Amino acid sequence: MPHAALSAGSVAVITGGASGIGLAAATSFARLGMRICIVDLGEDRLAKAAAQIAGAAKGGADNVMTAAADVSDISAMIRLAADVQARFGGCDVLMNNAGIQVPTSTLGPRDNWEQLIGVNLWGIVNGCQVFGAGMIARKRPGLIINTGSKQGITTPPGNPAYNVSKAGVKAYTEALAHELLNTEGCQVSAHLLIPGFVFTPLAAGGRTEKPEAAWTTEQTVEFMMQRLEAGDFYILCPDNDVPRALDERRMLWAIGDVVENRPALSRWHPDYAEAFADFVKQK
Repeated sequence: MPHAALSAGSVAVITGGASGIGLAAATSFARLGMRICIVDLGEDRLAKAAAQIAGAAKGGADNVMTAAADVSDISAMIRLAADVQARFGGCDVLMNNAGIQVPTSTLGPRDNWEQLIGVNLWGIVNGCQVFGAGMIARKRPGLIINTGSKQGITTPPGNPAYNVSKAGVKAYTEALAHELLNTEGCQVSAHLLIPGFVFTPLAAGGRTEKPEAAWTTEQTVEFMMQRLEAGDFYILCPDNDVPRALDERRMLWAIGDVVENRPALSRWHPDYAEAFADFVKQK
């Protein structure tokens, strides 16, 4: 059986819901008889996504709401919460999934840093802060699912602002889960979705066909649903290339840099290539 919040009549708000994992989740939730609000940018994209979701929804288009909102704008998110309250009476499942990728280095450009952190980190904080209290007050089972990234745990070279944003999502969601667990009468739990390689517009890189190594968005959402049912906080997704065991070794090595006082990001340091390869082979 799915998590109690994932049931007919419940309300789901999904940011980044017009494509990718967000759209797959919205469609899956709609099949359960849930009422859906997808949040994204671009009226045409939202309309197309809403039509797909309505086709899966037991209540059709009446059970689907769209909102064009910038998740990094707290005023827009406050208006969104009021609109959802007026249309559906509140929120039971909040999936903070909106995310962007723009190039950065440690020294800039400043605008890209602010844009990326604004959406990827502040968007999640904003979503939780405008919906969270109302979800608790409903006194019914609820879920807050925040989309993180393996890059927020292993922090590989390449895009430091993205890593910082996703590391922030991990730390924030851990604190949120602890706070909710210790709030008297609260039936809302928080969960960190950590996708693997998923074929989405964000990860497509101009490709039109799914690479063999990637999971589909539907596979990712199916795995998420299974792990929510099991009660997992860390929903660590494999893919067709990287099994969970390899993710675990990479993450253990990353924290080992601190414990062993190795150079930062030693996994990518040529002097540690052999040691890392041996570490991965260990059980």
